[in-house]
Amino acid sequence: MNSRSFASDNNAGVHPEVIDALKNANQGHVIAYGDDPYTEAAGNKLKRIFGGDVEVFFVYNGTGANVLGLSSVLDSYQAVICADTAHIQTDECGAPEKFTGCKLLTVPTADGKLTIEGISKHMHGIGFEHHVQPRVISITQATEMGTLYTPMEIREIADYAHKNKMFLHMDGARIANAAVALELGFADFTARTGVDILSFGGTKNGLMFGEAVIFFNRRLADNFKYIRKQGMQLASKMRYISAQFNAYLENDLWRKSAQHANAMARLLASEVEKIPQIKITLKVQANGIFAIVPPEIIPAL
Repeated sequence: MNSRSFASDNNAGVHPEVIDALKNANQGHVIAYGDDPYTEAAGNKLKRIFGGDVEVFFVYNGTGANVLGLSSVLDSYQAVICADTAHIQTDECGAPEKFTGCKLLTVPTADGKLTIEGISKHMHGIGFEHHVQPRVISITQATEMGTLYTPMEIREIADYAHKNKMFLHMDGARIANAAVALELGFADFTARTGVDILSFGGTKNGLMFGEAVIFFNRRLADNFKYIRKQGMQLASKMRYISAQFNAYLENDLWRKSAQHANAMARLLASEVEKIPQIKITLKVQANGIFAIVPPEIIPAL
């Protein structure tokens, strides 16, 4: 009998259509480092989704996407404002600080979502050489707590960032789950709401490996090819990342996978809610469920 793990969406296998795409790409020789037809096609698909005037770069993983995307707009005396639950703060082993040389300024949140009120508490010491200078606001969609930003909330944060000569970065590791839950296209809560840099995830929704860094302000990508190479995220056989994205974006495979994941989360939540000893602590909006579980149950789980 096959076991199922509720610990992480990373524990699941690779979608069969993605496996097929990898097999189909494993034919003959193509030019390395992204100058191949698979990468061109995948990049063009993402450009069409996000409105054309964007720059797309494929990388191996989500930490690489976040760190390198942030690196493109930061100097070492600057800082990133993020939620205290943000992946860049809690689960990337200090990689953002190590490779950008910057400080992360965290905001306590009850639901993983930043607000202007929380962000503004770090907006002091501007122009004062004894303080790090806030340069990027980073949000996650869907958040690490399974919650969602509305397009209006993202626009408000983007406007605040730009008013203060800052950039807005979005960690979209579970962006497909957010799009399905919001019943919106990807561009509706990224390109059209003022996001500057997006880490576009695929691994948590059926890919074997591979993410994309997308710049909505193309000027910010001027030197990114060098940053990606120096950051050890330039794949020599990039067709094996790109081929997965081609399958993922074809015929809305991303949507079908995310719809299923979100539906299973709602099903699990509805069944768990019938158990009086377990308390679900946050609204289940995407594919994450957070609950308080009696200690005696945990060893068996």
